[in-house]
Amino acid sequence: MYNVFMPSQPQKTIDTFQNQNPDRDYVIHFECSEFTCLCPKTGQPDFATIRIEYVPDKLCVELKSLKLYLWSYRNEGTFHEAVTNKILDDLIKATSPRQMKVVGDFFVRGGIHTVVTAEYKKS
Repeated sequence: MYNVFMPSQPQKTIDTFQNQNPDRDYVIHFECSEFTCLCPKTGQPDFATIRIEYVPDKLCVELKSLKLYLWSYRNEGTFHEAVTNKILDDLIKATSPRQMKVVGDFFVRGGIHTVVTAEYKKS
């Protein structure tokens, strides 16, 4: 009998789970050094490290779904500023954190190193 491996597919859904310590402020930090998207002008790949730091409220981000979500940008044409803000918007929508910061640290392209930081604080 064979184990059939079903490869994961990119997805736009971000899964969550209940925060086990909702009465405490604490920081969760994720780093994805293999993020890719496409330049909307040239179609060439853009590579980045995406850093996510947040203080959860009732929900936390499930890591496998985050990986598949970030993977979904691999064949999508988008500007650095837009994708960094979109990731923040989607994570806020999924988790409603107390605060969150997403940093897109893009590799040098055309001699220019771009770092985009988008932040959110619950009112």
